[in-house]
Amino acid sequence: MIRANIKVINKLGLHARAATKLASLANRYSCSIHTGETPPLVDAKSIMSLMLLAANQGTDLIFEFDGPEQEKAQTAVKDLFGDYFGEGE
Repeated sequence: MIRANIKVINKLGLHARAATKLASLANRYSCSIHTGETPPLVDAKSIMSLMLLAANQGTDLIFEFDGPEQEKAQTAVKDLFGDYFGEGE
C-alpha cells in the first residue's frame, strides 16, 4: 500500500467537475484508491463520495493506493492535482 498527502491547489477545490475527473481517472486503475482529510477515508472512485468531502483550495488530502497498479495510480493522481485538474489554476 502507498500512502500520500496531496494538497488541493486549484481555486475551486474538489468541485463537481474536478471530482468527476478524479473518479474517472481512479477507475482506470486496478487498485483501491481512498482519500479524505482524516480516517475513515472515502472511495476515490465514487464521484458522490468525493463531493461530500467538500475539499476547498488548500485542503490536505490523504490518499491510500492499494493493489497491482498502485504506483501508476499514485503518479496519475498527483499529476492531475498538479495540473489543476486541467483548469489552469
